[in-house]
Amino acid sequence: MQILDPSHEDGAEGFAPAARLAALEGATVGVISNGKEGTKRFFAAFEQTLKDHYGVGEVVLRTKSNYSAPADKDLLEEARSWDALVAGIGD
Repeated sequence: MQILDPSHEDGAEGFAPAARLAALEGATVGVISNGKEGTKRFFAAFEQTLKDHYGVGEVVLRTKSNYSAPADKDLLEEARSWDALVAGIGD
């Protein structure tokens, strides 16, 4: 897997990807959607794939309150309890 950083701001050198999980089996994976059209069906299928093919224990689906703004602080605080996080966008 390759992680790309699309930012162009100065100071991005402080960014470091999170450590990889040893396995997804039994993990809690959170998905934060921007809530745009079409994301519900996509993330429902994604959840099923995570469970069926990777043994994920729980998938927590959340939607941002404003699709064009950063996630709310309470949502980010909840995300601290997840083993992995996927930020998803759709249009």
